[in-house]
Amino acid sequence: MALREGADAAARAPRLLGPLVRHWADGRDRETGQPRRPGPPGREGPLVIRDLGCGTGSMSRWLAPRLSGPQHWILHDHDPELLELAAERMPRTAADGSPVTVGTEQGDATLLTADVLAGTSLVTASALLDLLTREEVDALAASCAAVGCPALLVLSVAGRVELSPADPLDGEIAEAFNAHQRRAVDGRRLLGPDAVTEAAEAFTRHGLTVRTEASPWRLGPGDPAGPAGDGPALAAEWLRGWAGAAVAQRPELAEPAETYLRRRLESCAAGELRAVVHHSDLLALPAAPAGGTP
Repeated sequence: MALREGADAAARAPRLLGPLVRHWADGRDRETGQPRRPGPPGREGPLVIRDLGCGTGSMSRWLAPRLSGPQHWILHDHDPELLELAAERMPRTAADGSPVTVGTEQGDATLLTADVLAGTSLVTASALLDLLTREEVDALAASCAAVGCPALLVLSVAGRVELSPADPLDGEIAEAFNAHQRRAVDGRRLLGPDAVTEAAEAFTRHGLTVRTEASPWRLGPGDPAGPAGDGPALAAEWLRGWAGAAVAQRPELAEPAETYLRRRLESCAAGELRAVVHHSDLLALPAAPAGGTP
């Protein structure tokens, strides 16, 4: 996860932050300037942001310093060690120097109900949406709609990869990988590359306004994967994971995929391979307060 943080940061779509901030501005108290939380009138205070499936906390490290005003983050993950690490590495100041505080909640982030989300200013997640099912996404959309809470869900796989130079096996590996992303796990059918389309439909169905932006990884010579020169290492790690998932889905690809991966890794090491791994970011906004615009 540490290896991909630079590529994730470079890929996320900052253009979605403008509509989000304007939505909050429409809901600020006219006298104090503090954001009104969703729910009963008079509940002012810091932005309350829930990061679902937070992992090591890369989303909070990216987003918190880009937002102004006091913030309180609640990090959700099933892994207590990741929660501890994410909380330790949480930024402590916002873009304007306001304080940022953090709490953690261990458990299944897909079980958040409207009651839990009450008072939340934003639900966010990075690289999580494609691991959910249609039912889980619909439940999240319904809960956000019930309490008037925006959602910013980023870096969902889009099912498209561009490799240069091309290889005859690219298409077959990509097709098998996408099928693996849509596999059933313990009776749960993952959305994989269909996640953003399904989520957009779900949030729209529940009355929220949806905006999407492309957020591709760009891997190869001179890529922005990290200041420590992690680009080639990330490209190699991605190639191994991409081909490995394809083989897991279609074991008959094992032998040709082994040769394919060797060729690709050699090109990567020689600085000859470029890859664009497409992702999508989604922002869902509830109806604007009276007089505001979503």
